Amino acid sequence: MKLTAKEKIAYGLGAVGKDMVYMLSASYVLYYFQDLLGVNAVAMGTILLVARIFDAFNDPIMGVIVAKTKSRFGKFRPWLLIGTLLNAVVLYLMFACPPTLDGAGLTAYAAIFYILWGTTYTIMDIPYWSMIPAFTEGGKERESLTTLARSAAGVGAALITIFTMQIVHLISSDEVVGFKWFALIIAVIFVAFIFITCIFVKDKSNVNIQSASVGDMFKALVRNDQAMTVVIAIVLINCSVYITSNLVIYFFKYDFGGIEWYNGYTLFNMFGGGIQILAMMLFYPLLRKFASNVKIFYICLASAIIGYAALLGIAFTQMNNVWILFVPGFFIFSANGVLQVLITVFLANTVEYGELKNGRRDESVIFSMQTFVVKLASGVAAFVASLCLQIFKLSEGTEVSEADKIRDFSLEVADSSRIGLRMTMTIIPIIGLIVAIIIFKNKFILTEEKVNEISAEIKQKKA
Repeated sequence: MKLTAKEKIAYGLGAVGKDMVYMLSASYVLYYFQDLLGVNAVAMGTILLVARIFDAFNDPIMGVIVAKTKSRFGKFRPWLLIGTLLNAVVLYLMFACPPTLDGAGLTAYAAIFYILWGTTYTIMDIPYWSMIPAFTEGGKERESLTTLARSAAGVGAALITIFTMQIVHLISSDEVVGFKWFALIIAVIFVAFIFITCIFVKDKSNVNIQSASVGDMFKALVRNDQAMTVVIAIVLINCSVYITSNLVIYFFKYDFGGIEWYNGYTLFNMFGGGIQILAMMLFYPLLRKFASNVKIFYICLASAIIGYAALLGIAFTQMNNVWILFVPGFFIFSANGVLQVLITVFLANTVEYGELKNGRRDESVIFSMQTFVVKLASGVAAFVASLCLQIFKLSEGTEVSEADKIRDFSLEVADSSRIGLRMTMTIIPIIGLIVAIIIFKNKFILTEEKVNEISAEIKQKKA
């Protein structure tokens, strides 16, 4: 029985809420603790990276728990609701650091609450994405639901990237206070949207997921070479994207500059968020009429590389207008929007591949890897960004007087610091995307024809 329009809308709202929360943490936790509260940049980057390594053990275990869950409310909804409530509370506390803390206490607070945030997010995220292969039978239905969910997630992420700094400054001239109350607002919206998902989306999967040990699950993942190929691609692509997203706020504050730098930052993010949503909802369906998913994947990677190269070139010109940044932004944001849909489609298709190859349908475990690698990528990217901030001495202490800002915003930091920032946020992502192309081209075999063959063979065996 196909999903109804009401269920699709409810599922999409859940994606909006969860990605609002994720983007707030991924894009601003480093800025909040390092630039505003003064935590050492390398210490903060290490915290973010270590938290993601911890998730290497936490995420697959959560996948096993979901797979073994049996309740009157199904496998997914209980954990979806529990994880959401816990994560919302932790999100608020993470951005409500007590003002009396400093030094080691402040660093410890950041470490404890960021690790708790990652753990509680996993409890919610794995059952959410595990619904896709469990609720769909593959092909167009799965592609449609995946596109809807990713588009809705893109809306949530875009809302955060576009409006965060404007709302923070609207709430209070003190950014620390602004982030505290903004986090509370987002936490409430998050709980409300996931609650709607849990009410209207019922478990429909009649697939019997056999119980297995954590060791068995790891073995199944290792044997699923296509899942691992997609996982590697996700890490490389998201590392590239997150390095830039972590540093772009510093680019506008300390390079592009100006007293009201956050206005240009907001305008750029508004354009990028809009393009990313259009890419998911319009560009991707349009491209699908002319090309396969694999070809679209390569087109998007090439587009992103062109965008980063253009951004690097423009950064060395007289940047006196934010509009010129829209050119590389178009290539980067549109490519990323389509890629977020594609990697979820590819990962969902590896479920059937693993079922045929290993005799197990481990959708929760496969999708637990998606949660882990996305967070791992954000951790690695944050660590790279923190090294950039430390090496090139980018923080609020580098700012000059307001009078100097008015005369020339380029005086805020040394030329070497600005050049280092520009190269970190462009050249490293280009390298990561090129490596992703090489690995994917050599290892990935799940073309649309191959996926149809696998689905037919599985149905034949079941019959």
